[in-house]
Amino acid sequence: MNSPTSIAVHGAVGRMGREVLRLAHGDPRLVIVAALVKSESEAAEVDGIACTTSLAADIAPSVLIDFSVADAFDGALALARSRRIAFVSGTTGLSSKQHDALRDAATTIPVLWSANFSLGVAVLTRLAREAARALAAWDCEIAEAHHRNKKDAPSGTALALGRAIANARGAAFDDVAERDRANTPRTRAESIGFAITRAGDIVGEHTVTFAGEGERLELAHRATDRAIFARGAIEAAVWLATQRPGSYALGDVIGLRNA
Repeated sequence: MNSPTSIAVHGAVGRMGREVLRLAHGDPRLVIVAALVKSESEAAEVDGIACTTSLAADIAPSVLIDFSVADAFDGALALARSRRIAFVSGTTGLSSKQHDALRDAATTIPVLWSANFSLGVAVLTRLAREAARALAAWDCEIAEAHHRNKKDAPSGTALALGRAIANARGAAFDDVAERDRANTPRTRAESIGFAITRAGDIVGEHTVTFAGEGERLELAHRATDRAIFARGAIEAAVWLATQRPGSYALGDVIGLRNA
């Protein structure tokens, strides 16, 4: 039997950090060696796991799982890079400079960043990319729905889907994205429109529509349990721990790179 993968969780008191710790605690493939928080005032422990503000020098996790905020992301990535720890991150709202830092870090450590750790969304992205290539002349619209308290709009997942579609069609995303369909009518055939719903306790729904003359194709994913994102991050961590330095995507974890 293989030795368990040791993990540290950065952003341990956040919604996703707590869920990762809860699921990892009962997973025989994993051992939790650190739960990291921004300040001592945040929490003394999470589900019986002691929290610390820094990673002790004698603790050497195989993977650092980061679910924090953009302001705390730089410190997490710097820690992973300086200690040569594989880095899994689901922190969204990153700047172009921070994405550049991720790519640079991938020259020395394995890095996997995703706006959405649902394995189903990874498959949806692949299907949308293939449909975009095959139906290059069709209109494309992306609709997403989340709970009333979600601040970013469109969601990071919707934007990632749009980027995958634009890339498949050989277009620059910023040139074709129309992010507010309510106020921006379709201005050209190649544009990708976004529609947004914020209501109730919706976990996350994404629908990609390709529409031609007399027919349309709809690809949809609906999340009903937030735990799926933590499960995906855990699968990513177990897989990434055995990889060489490089930049990876969630689809790689389930074999979609060469599918």
